[in-house]
Amino acid sequence: MVNDLQKEILATLVYFDNFRYPLTQKEILLFLSVKCTKETLQHELRELLLSGDVYRVQQYYCLVKDQQYAHRRNEGYSKAIELIDTGKRVAALLSHFPFVKGVAISGSLSKYFAEEGADIDLFIITKHNRVWLARTFTHLLKKLSYLFNKQHYLCMNYYIDEKELDIVEKNIFTATEIVTLMPLQGTKAFDDFFKANNWTAKFLPNHFMRVYREKDVGSNPIKLLLESCFKGRLGNALDNYLMNITAKRWQQKTMSGQLNDHGYVMSMTAHKHYSKPDPTGFPVKLLEKYELRLLQMEQLQAMKSAGEMR
Repeated sequence: MVNDLQKEILATLVYFDNFRYPLTQKEILLFLSVKCTKETLQHELRELLLSGDVYRVQQYYCLVKDQQYAHRRNEGYSKAIELIDTGKRVAALLSHFPFVKGVAISGSLSKYFAEEGADIDLFIITKHNRVWLARTFTHLLKKLSYLFNKQHYLCMNYYIDEKELDIVEKNIFTATEIVTLMPLQGTKAFDDFFKANNWTAKFLPNHFMRVYREKDVGSNPIKLLLESCFKGRLGNALDNYLMNITAKRWQQKTMSGQLNDHGYVMSMTAHKHYSKPDPTGFPVKLLEKYELRLLQMEQLQAMKSAGEMR
């Protein structure tokens, strides 16, 4: 019969198994939902291996004994390293756009994993009350990228302004995405962001925010000029206008069932202080699947314990 800590270890592996992403021992510790020492984790993992509840494939721990898991992860790591180099150049370029205060890589790439044709998902912090102006300027670059078939390098799916940094949705999904962000531009912006979201420690108490020596956001005469032109009332009015027309356009996409490149219905939450994917989409489906698998795991463990007691 598994103990409480072993249940948490299994829950961690279940969460990442939804992505077919096996974990190293160090990663299990980082993503565990309870405080634990390295030595204790080692002991409990040995017990789980002996009981057949967990398997080790190369340096990874997973719920199925399949070499393809390790092979996929290793290949994904190699591709990620190449793509992150491109991401650094993209982030440096975006940092020169008006009202951009910080740029980070998010999603699977921030976890050092990329499949063939993977996107570079980007998380952008903007000046206060300038999310929609910043989004509009940077999306002009994305429009241009289609001409060269490089649009997958510019998946700017999350914008948040520097005065409203606290992420509203607080769950294991958002906590995991926050602590694995890979800041590339904007030292102060991301320092403030991580401080505002230190609630992640409730979900991941062993995981400290990554420390990067990211570069300060770039500046140039054109950026300074445009920021000067759109400050004050004019900038506020234009930012509100851009938010409203963008929200209406995305609402039409959602209602018509238009799909993105990954097969999900296109949806977005538009707010004065952030632009982000609709939290009722993929994250909710993932968490529902995760909870269902946890329930199935508990039922399986109960049946196993009952069999051992006979």
